[in-house]
Amino acid sequence: MSVPDTQPTVLVLTALALEYAAVRAHVEEREERTHPGDGTIVELGRLPGTPWRIAAAELGEGARNSAALTASLIGWLRPRAVLFVGVAGSLKDDIGLGDVVVGTKVYAIHGGKQTPEGLLVRPEAWSGSNALVQAARSAVRDMPDVRAHFKPIATGDVVLADDASGITRHIRRHYQDAAAIEMEGSGAAHAAHLGGVEALVVRGVSDHADAGKSADDGRGSQQRAAERAAVVACALLRKYRPRGGGPEHPAGAGEGGGGGDRAGDHIDFRGGTFHGPVTGKRTGDD
Repeated sequence: MSVPDTQPTVLVLTALALEYAAVRAHVEEREERTHPGDGTIVELGRLPGTPWRIAAAELGEGARNSAALTASLIGWLRPRAVLFVGVAGSLKDDIGLGDVVVGTKVYAIHGGKQTPEGLLVRPEAWSGSNALVQAARSAVRDMPDVRAHFKPIATGDVVLADDASGITRHIRRHYQDAAAIEMEGSGAAHAAHLGGVEALVVRGVSDHADAGKSADDGRGSQQRAAERAAVVACALLRKYRPRGGGPEHPAGAGEGGGGGDRAGDHIDFRGGTFHGPVTGKRTGDD
């Protein structure tokens, strides 16, 4: 069952409550809805200054969880784009607390084959949508207080709090260009790829993925990083124009809907449900 499309939707996902609160603060006229199948709760609302309807959800931790729930939400809400927004640990000395990393690629770092000679890595990677990346680049030019980095992001089912650990060495050896590490982005990116939806991961840096993580978190770094990531995500949506048309052209209607994409004199009503005759007329026709 689909939610009828009355305006174009962007799905904005988080893992943690503080990340969700940071996103939610930017969304107005919120209405809570529950997925009829798996029970996932979303809030549908409006992003001021844009035509976008935001569907925000807090999914919990882990790439497998995010993949399954993102796929389910895409099928239900039929969004134009998916953003995963939250916090991450820095993997680079020149990327500091409060910086924002926009994922030009997302790596799933645990794939491979263990052999007597060692681990043979089988990398998986998903590129961030060029349209979303370009929107983010444009947005941050007007944000002098934000230090943004457009770099790959590593996703692993691990909280990294030791910069001398085996997993850190693994990342440095096989994913040397990764600028940050988190736990959900590859799952959401994979689901979006399978659903044919543009996607981007936006992460605020809350720690250095080292032994100082707990101290950084205790000083409120996670909340500040989440707020900074949410600001960038909302700013990029004010610039975002999806492939094939701007946000003023809503997606095809869902169940019982009548809206469709328009191109020139052609209106595509695929996905709509109609009862009785339908008459079309161009403006200016008698």
